[in-house]
Amino acid sequence: MEKKKTVGTIIYHILVLGFGLVMIYPLVWMIMSSFKDTNTIFTTATQLIPDPFVADNYITGWKGFAKTSFAVFFKNSMFISVVATIGTIISSAVVAYGFSRCSFPGRGILFAAMLATMMLPAQVLMIPQYLWYQKLGWVNTYLPLIIPYWFATQGFFVYLMKNFIDGIPRELDEAAKIDGCSYYTIFSRIILPLVKPAMITGLIFSFMWRWDDYLGPLLYVNSTEMYPASLALKMFADPSSSSDYGAMFAMATLSILPAMIIFFTLQRYLVEGISTSGLKG
Repeated sequence: MEKKKTVGTIIYHILVLGFGLVMIYPLVWMIMSSFKDTNTIFTTATQLIPDPFVADNYITGWKGFAKTSFAVFFKNSMFISVVATIGTIISSAVVAYGFSRCSFPGRGILFAAMLATMMLPAQVLMIPQYLWYQKLGWVNTYLPLIIPYWFATQGFFVYLMKNFIDGIPRELDEAAKIDGCSYYTIFSRIILPLVKPAMITGLIFSFMWRWDDYLGPLLYVNSTEMYPASLALKMFADPSSSSDYGAMFAMATLSILPAMIIFFTLQRYLVEGISTSGLKG
């Protein structure tokens, strides 16, 4: 029995390792291709290791286009991602606290409506939202990419934090009320410090989603100097003329670094937040 168990464990790990390599291979291929000469990327597509290694793609890509360095696009992405993420975490924590601890008429209906928004495809709202933001004069600004997230418009984060707050003993709230604390004081001094793992989990997901967002900037941003990195990458691929895939792969490689750094730095909190908020499988 022990021998069968050992063999089964070995086979399991081999299959998982093989599946993992298959999943990560396109990313590795892109990174390796960024060190190849642009003219040889697709002619040597089956050759993973560049021969020779060249760094010209990074130099060319960093120069950008239209007299705009790629550093500007990174700065735009960072601004949008950071400000929108801060708004998402703050507003979602407040709304989650209200659903978890406050009793008010229609709470169940509002919570059900919030859950329903998680099941609604974003494409359904695309045209109404664009018309609304156009009437407000927000087109070609960052406001449509930032302001909505300051009002807890993403039900996933509210649901995540509400489940976490539900796991905090209510006896802490009752003891604080005896000491004269209001709902606001309980939230800021008791709930907020304890909900930190869920907030960091939401921070990771929100930052990665905002950093990778392509459709939003494509709809609302028209000026080249305002492009985030996700939208600027497409300008290296021009079907009407020659496309610089080497520079595109190089900048795409640099573009994944911020999200990877945040993920690996805060991975411990991510696991803790998911495992204690009722979202684990």
